[in-house]
Amino acid sequence: MSESVKSIERNLIDAGCDRDFIEKFINLINAHNTAEMLNMLAIQRKTLLDGIHADERKIYCLDYLVNKLKK
Repeated sequence: MSESVKSIERNLIDAGCDRDFIEKFINLINAHNTAEMLNMLAIQRKTLLDGIHADERKIYCLDYLVNKLKK
């Protein structure tokens, strides 16, 4: 495995991608399928962002209760 592929793999691990995602992504690198790689990254990004937004809504609920209790 080349250094650049190892670097990409490390980046995907750091981004929270699972082993299956990483293996598919590396296969796409070897197949030079940039369009599908970009699609996979966009889907993963949306998944992470959806999780952030869900947690944000939970925080807003807690903040609402804190403010209610303080009044």
